[in-house]
Amino acid sequence: MSSNLATKLRVGTKKSHTMAENVGFVKCFLKGVVEKNSYRKLVANFYFIYSAMEEEMEKHSNHPIVSKINFPHLNRQHTLEQDLSYYYGANWREQIKLSKAGEEYVQRIREISEKEPELLVAHSYTRYLGDLSGGQILKGIAQTAMNLSDGSGVAFYEFADIPDEKAFKANYRQTLDELPIDDAMCDRIVDEANSAFGMNMKMFQELEGNLIKAIGIMLYNSITRRRTSGSTELATAD
Repeated sequence: MSSNLATKLRVGTKKSHTMAENVGFVKCFLKGVVEKNSYRKLVANFYFIYSAMEEEMEKHSNHPIVSKINFPHLNRQHTLEQDLSYYYGANWREQIKLSKAGEEYVQRIREISEKEPELLVAHSYTRYLGDLSGGQILKGIAQTAMNLSDGSGVAFYEFADIPDEKAFKANYRQTLDELPIDDAMCDRIVDEANSAFGMNMKMFQELEGNLIKAIGIMLYNSITRRRTSGSTELATAD
């Protein structure tokens, strides 16, 4: 008997998904406004979050529910390590740290793993399905906006072990529908997925301040250069 969890998740998180897409940082990203320092802080947060999620899911490798959606070829920890090495250098581990919102996110993953591991399904769905669905678009935006012409810095978006992303997503959703859970658990997983979207939004909102400041500095520098150039031209004309 199908739980229809995939459909319930899609419908039940639609509002949260839309709200997350309308956070300033995300809207700027989608329009091609990506500031490298803000982006690398996001990658650092993702490293801690995905590492926690993948570690906790592995702990439940024999769990009747969690084990069914634990696909190792989805794991992002290694790809995030590659990106962090690119953005921070070889000693990236000594430089990165969790933001306040990122810390709350990691704590929540650890908490549910200990108390109600079934809810890890919500975090897997929210993170990985999103990565697979919009990953290639975001990868292209990041490459263009940050001039990543050599292909470095975007390993996070590359799923080398999943040749057919569309087929994999279909299989993933089918697996969700076949999980041995009741309606009450379905509802709790949907609620947790909405909470995950909320935690993502808090991370993006933290980065908005950094992005706005960086854009302000770039605009100021641009105006200053123009004025300086103009003054030089006037002086030459005199």
